[in-house]
Amino acid sequence: MINRYTSLPKPFFVLAPMDDVTDSVFRQMIVNCAEPDLLFTEFVNVDGLQSPGRQKLISKLQYSSKERPIIAQIWGKSPENFYKTASELVAMGFAGIDINMGCPDKSIVKNGSCAALINNRQLAVEIIQAVKEGSGGKIAISVKTRLGFNQVDLSWPALLLRQKLNMLIIHGRTRSQRSKVPADWEAIADVRQLRDQLSPETLIVGNGDVLNRQHGQELAEKYMLDGIMIGRGVFQDPFAFSLDSPWPSYSRSQKLSLFAKQVKLYQKTAPNHRRPIQTLNKFCKLYVNGFDGAKELREQLMSATSSNKLLSLLKKSINNP
Repeated sequence: MINRYTSLPKPFFVLAPMDDVTDSVFRQMIVNCAEPDLLFTEFVNVDGLQSPGRQKLISKLQYSSKERPIIAQIWGKSPENFYKTASELVAMGFAGIDINMGCPDKSIVKNGSCAALINNRQLAVEIIQAVKEGSGGKIAISVKTRLGFNQVDLSWPALLLRQKLNMLIIHGRTRSQRSKVPADWEAIADVRQLRDQLSPETLIVGNGDVLNRQHGQELAEKYMLDGIMIGRGVFQDPFAFSLDSPWPSYSRSQKLSLFAKQVKLYQKTAPNHRRPIQTLNKFCKLYVNGFDGAKELREQLMSATSSNKLLSLLKKSINNP
């Protein structure tokens, strides 16, 4: 197996895929603040892509030249649709394809996708094979998953490692734990030890409760991991991928100006509101905090019904502190 991620630093840092969060606009914002080594798209349903509803989903695969290398994360349950989508993703210039086998969402699991595949291992293997065949070996293949369904079950990552993936990303919780308990990094280290035995070329990435690059560096060294994925940490600090973040010293005006920059980029990237304004409103908790009157201003901004209204309110707040 030729691992197409061998040029990455050790450890490397990855921006986690978060639905309706890590769109092209926010990824560009993070890259401008402090660039990760790898980026992921939001997760996109292959069964939807290969249906009449395709046009509603294809924008989730939009990315700019700044967002490289970027990996397309996909999910679903039809191997045939995984095969077709993988072929298309190669043509779209993605550096890799990641299969989501970890999302714990109740409706998605009930559908038989994502974390449900932990209990449907034959289908999981068929999906991985379909993606490999569809990509023709031209780009890297990885899986993002959890430690088990109801309990830690190392036979699950062992099965995935036997598929000779380029990368395996382990969220340090089971499906039933969702995000209710701290991530189990000792169990992630157990997966890394399995990797050493079963598939030495597969890179192991740890995920769960990572605050920033410094924290991730400590975890990677302690548990001998190849990479670290940061998700919700960027909602505490958009410079989370920097070793020396300026965010703690940012003033009210600087925070609001950075938010305004994201709104302008949204208007440029998503004209005619192809994505709902709610995808912007949720970022209020990132930018509008840590100063007097933040709560009241957040409530005002979150009531904005258009990007123009949101931008107008931000400009007013910046000019009239």
